[in-house]
Amino acid sequence: MRSGRPGATIPGKNLRPRLPEPAGAAMVRPMLRKGSLVALSALALAVGGCGFDARRDAAKAVATFMAAVQRDDAAKIEAALDRPALRGNLRDQLAELGKASGIDVGNGPSEFAMDRMITAQAIRLAQASTGLPPTPTPDQVAPALKMQDKGQACVQDAARDHCALIFARHGGTWRMVGMLAIAPHRP
Repeated sequence: MRSGRPGATIPGKNLRPRLPEPAGAAMVRPMLRKGSLVALSALALAVGGCGFDARRDAAKAVATFMAAVQRDDAAKIEAALDRPALRGNLRDQLAELGKASGIDVGNGPSEFAMDRMITAQAIRLAQASTGLPPTPTPDQVAPALKMQDKGQACVQDAARDHCALIFARHGGTWRMVGMLAIAPHRP
């Protein structure tokens, strides 16, 4: 007994199952649209979940760092510093200050002197110029952040004209690479 569509088992005919001719093209287009919509939705969800919002990631890292500074948690502070970059930033600021004062500072302060400037107390002083509370939440930090690009964030001072703290992303981790060494003179 035969089953299936008429002519399906006649020798020489294509035995591959097919959609009826008029329905084939009409069904494929909506399926492709739905598939594309699902793929785009999945991509958007994946991108959003991977933390591509640099400002939010930076704000969270800065808030965590500021809390560690307030607790004087030396291990967490040190883990969040890019000490060579921070030394260079401070050295450049001091050299600029010396030049502005007419002092030739040569090669600048030693690494020992720079390391003595990188303390929780010095970071708290720089943080105080931001106008943020001592242990801010990421939501409080976000408005004070000026994103240089997706990999660098500046916590602006209260007047919004200087970077009090500078963070850079290194391998997915935000680290402090700069801080305001000397309060700017405001006439």
